[in-house]
Amino acid sequence: MFSPRPGNRSHCKPVPFHSKVTILKKTALITGCSSGIGRALAEELHRRGYLVYATARRVDALAELAARGMRAVPLDVTDMDSVAALAERLRRDDVKLDMLVNNAGYGTMGALLDVPLPELRRQFETNVFSVISLVQALLPNLLATGNALIVNISSISGVTATPFAGAYCASKAALNLLSDALRMELVPFGIRVITVQPGGIASQFGHAAEKHAAEPSPGSLYRPLRRQIHERAMMSQINAMPAEEFARRLADRLITADPPPVIRIGPKSTLLPMLKRWLPTHMLDRFLSRKFGLDVDVLRRQ
Repeated sequence: MFSPRPGNRSHCKPVPFHSKVTILKKTALITGCSSGIGRALAEELHRRGYLVYATARRVDALAELAARGMRAVPLDVTDMDSVAALAERLRRDDVKLDMLVNNAGYGTMGALLDVPLPELRRQFETNVFSVISLVQALLPNLLATGNALIVNISSISGVTATPFAGAYCASKAALNLLSDALRMELVPFGIRVITVQPGGIASQFGHAAEKHAAEPSPGSLYRPLRRQIHERAMMSQINAMPAEEFARRLADRLITADPPPVIRIGPKSTLLPMLKRWLPTHMLDRFLSRKFGLDVDVLRRQ
């Protein structure tokens, strides 16, 4: 009969395992969760087991999310005191962020020559500068994770500009390029930056855009095109993808081991960038101008 030598591991008695293993939830913080993409993504990540910090300017708009177990936090992304209060809340909670989703934003519509400069600045404050201020404020929480994601919700409008949305398109184009730079600057420190460029997603965006549309004054060159300006505000809602479906598809991409740096989901999210890339500029200009009523002969007859 085989007799194990002293010290042979087969001679050792197994040690019973009684200790409990604590599995920590991953944590995501999402801005602009009162409706649309932000709310749908908060619900989807919560369903997938994330601890979700859902933020919005009005915390009462987050009551339903809080009742389902998410942490509702008031946040005005353009208010530095509000951003500082959020950072302090995370410090008190001792939270390490696995994912920061910069989703808060809105669209200013109207001919650029009719958009007041204060409104143009507000558009960039919300859609561009707030993203950088939030990343700066929450950088320690992202670094502590060691493998965090920053997800910037941009738009295909930042790739292909359209008439009567110049302020919005320019803000999203700026966000695209800032995201590109952040991606290269942060990857050595274990933080990946993902730019999401949705197509048409069903939300309150169109109604909000109509609300913020710059109404042409009686003397405006674009007074005859008021209908087209309002149609542009609602264009993203035509045959739009439900926000819940968008959130599911986006979550599938984000939770992979190696998510792509740019994600496009939704109607026209690939078509418009393709037209921008392959059509000669004068042809694309002519197509979009006619689509929105910018026909020289027609305008001259007004």
